[in-house]
Amino acid sequence: MPRLARLTPDTAVGTSRDLLSDLVSRHGQIGDMVSMMAHSPAVLGGYLQLSRAMKRAKLNRKVSERISIAIKAQQGCALCLDSHVNAARAVGVEEEEIERARAGTSADPAIAAITTLALQIYRQPTTITDEQILALRDHGYSDREIADVVGIVALNILTGAFNLLAGLRPDHHPGP
Repeated sequence: MPRLARLTPDTAVGTSRDLLSDLVSRHGQIGDMVSMMAHSPAVLGGYLQLSRAMKRAKLNRKVSERISIAIKAQQGCALCLDSHVNAARAVGVEEEEIERARAGTSADPAIAAITTLALQIYRQPTTITDEQILALRDHGYSDREIADVVGIVALNILTGAFNLLAGLRPDHHPGP
């Protein structure tokens, strides 16, 4: 059962009401996570800004979804993991690669290397080496793509931690 109440443009106040109203006018509806984030206009606003910014990431979507799967498997947010597995399937990632992503790797050495970087950013950023960054460049990643990994990890940490705090799970079915 969710731990936070859903807010709507009618029940939210101030900045949160404005943000929710804008989302509803553009998308027609809002999901549980966003409606619950509205309890904190700072968190909701930050999430929306980072989410929009990461839509402009240079890193290939098939790669970024595998990174998200690796992070979510570590973090333990089943709702997010399901969402990213479905997104990976939608962009054509094969089932074997989805399973490898859950384990934090890939059959493709370049994707395995950037996934390793993402997991290090998540768990132990002090272990990242100059040689590792050079190896990523040798795999063909640009500095922009390497930097994008930090944003992907940060967005995954934010959404997963929030969903876990809010008690959102894949079996949660919102009411009317």
